[in-house]
Amino acid sequence: MSEGPDARVEAGIAILSTLVFIAILVAVGSMNEGFGATGAYGVVAAVVVFILVMGGVGYWLSGKQGE
Repeated sequence: MSEGPDARVEAGIAILSTLVFIAILVAVGSMNEGFGATGAYGVVAAVVVFILVMGGVGYWLSGKQGE
């Protein structure tokens, strides 16, 4: 058997994280009636949150492979 989480679990986590990112973008766009000046800050914040979440997930998954 292979070590670490199954590839389906890894793909599911990545897809879920991407869907959360898209949901944040849609929420920012709908709250600000488009992507104006304030919406741009929301988009930048969404990108930063996405990078941090994906980095955390990658770190967590790499720790699972060692088990």
